[in-house]
Order: sequence, then structure tokens, then C-alpha cells
Amino acid sequence: MQAMLLDRIVSLDLCSTPLRLAELPVPVPGPGHVLLKVHACGVCHTELDEIEGRTPPSFFPIVPGHQVVGTVVQCGDGVPADLAGKRAGVAWIFSACGICDLCRSGQENLCGTFRATGRDVHGGYAEYMVVPAVFLHPVPGVFTDEEAAPLFCAGAVGYRALRLAALHEGMPLGLTGFGASGHLVLKLARFLHPDSRVYVFARNREQREFALTLGADWAGDTGDVPPESCGAIIDTTPAWKPVLDALDVLRPGGRLVINAIRKESHDRALMAGIDYERHLWMEKQITSVANLTRADVREFLDIAARMKLKPEVERYPLEEANKALLEIRQGKIRGAKVIVVQ
Repeated sequence: MQAMLLDRIVSLDLCSTPLRLAELPVPVPGPGHVLLKVHACGVCHTELDEIEGRTPPSFFPIVPGHQVVGTVVQCGDGVPADLAGKRAGVAWIFSACGICDLCRSGQENLCGTFRATGRDVHGGYAEYMVVPAVFLHPVPGVFTDEEAAPLFCAGAVGYRALRLAALHEGMPLGLTGFGASGHLVLKLARFLHPDSRVYVFARNREQREFALTLGADWAGDTGDVPPESCGAIIDTTPAWKPVLDALDVLRPGGRLVINAIRKESHDRALMAGIDYERHLWMEKQITSVANLTRADVREFLDIAARMKLKPEVERYPLEEANKALLEIRQGKIRGAKVIVVQ
């Protein structure tokens, strides 16, 4: 099978082709696993974090990709045979132990043995992949493969972030950064919280204009001041400065939800500029989104199907995965980027 492989940690400032196209054997599903014929895989900023070592893979070479849609073509021992032929998706959560206190309390996203698709095991930048059957998700029929792929991370993790924001009706919501997740959260917030104003903060003028076409009430640069302070803000940027900017425009008692697996280190010193009275006084809260659970994915897919949530998608063939990744690094984002596997 064809696959895109990451051989080592590299800087995208020095290397524009971190992945190489390779021929690999088709994997064989073990007990409890299935073989998935991949149709589409979303491209995520987390892949940049893997490539540059902020969340390094468990081994090399590795096949990245964790927003996967395909068809089950083979079942391992212990998997119901009628799963074969079904369309299914794989999210960032590849597996968790299922027996620790966190797993048993519904917090499998925090499990100490959590394994991430495309980071701790081979992912979806390939023609085939294996996955535990219990971590597969049926894909609603209202979505094409390319539409469904971004829902398994950008959408599902965005849904978890929106829940953590604890938005009340009429409370203004801020979205800092407007990539794949941001544009889906905007649509989701419009559906779940129709009385809330949504303000988008993005450095890129094209992204701000795009946000307005999708129904944002206002769009400005990350340091701009919105028409009113926000009751909650979801940050999806890889940088620290937008965190401080967001705290500046957060209401007393408001909540900042950081939806990023890692923050880039080159501007970490900016956090030394945090001012307690200005940024955190008046019971402002900061929380992070750590991974996601299977329940998050399934709840979100149900809502997405009911509202017919359609991601804005840019398509790339498998061999152009490097191009898609580089465009994300350069901020050339309009909706979600998806690799289509023939």
C-alpha cells in the first residue's frame, strides 16, 4: 500500500517536505481490530506539532493522520463479521485502557495509557490502517467521506471545547484563530446557541472575511477589541500571544478554553507578561482541552448529522500531503484540508 511516512523530527522552516511517499505492506488486523480501507483523512495542525517535535511520535517512521474515514474490509478475531463493509471513522483517540479510574469515570481522554492515532500508532495518511473495533465510529450517511473526515477532530474536539466553555444563552462567544476547528465551532455555536453573538479573532484578513460569510457577528485581529467583552473564548492558535489578548477581552467570571495540544515555544516568554489584575482578576478562568472521548465523537456526530453541518473542504491527493501541511503552517487556511485516498 502507499503511505506518507515521517522519518524524523524536522523544522518546517528548513524542510518543506517532511513526509515521504512509501510502499508498505497492508497491515493485518489482530484480535479485536479491523482493517480499514482509507478513503479520506483530515489534515490537522497537530501533525505540525508531531513533525516539529512539540508532541513527538512514539516511534519512527510513522504514518500520521487522525481524522480518518474509510470502509471496514477485514475483521480480526472477536470482531462481529457484519462490521465488514461498513463505513466508519477514526478519531484522535485510538485507544485507552478502559479499566483505570479515569476511564471508568468517563474521562478516558485523560487515561495514562491514552494512545493517539497517527502519533502513537500508524494513522490515516495511507491506503489502509488497523484500529480497535470499539474505537470505530459509524459515519452518518448525510456526509461524504471528505466532509466527514474533519468532523473526527476539528469538529469533535471543537464540540468538547464548546461544552467546556459553558456558554449560556445570550453570552457572547469569542473564537481566537479560524482554521478547521474554528469554522466548525462557529457553525455549531450558531445551531446550539442561536442567541449568542460570535466574535472571531484572526491575524489573517482572508480568514476574518471568511468568518463573516459564515455568520460571525464581528471579526478582527487577535489584538483588536470586539463590540463587547466575551463571556467565553475558545483559543485554537498555536501561539501564546492570543492567550493574553483573549484574557484582555474576557468578562469577569468568563472562561478561556485553550484548544491546542501544544503551544509553540518561541514566544513562551510572552507569558511572563501576564498581569494578574488585568488578565486573571475577577475570577476569570483558564482551562484546556485534553484529547477527546468516544462519547464526545458520537454525541457530536449525532448533532452534526441533525444540523447537516457541512465543513468547508479543500482536497489534496495523498502524495500532496506535504503541500497541505505547509499551507497550514503558512496560514493558508479556508475551512478544513482533507487528503483524498484513491
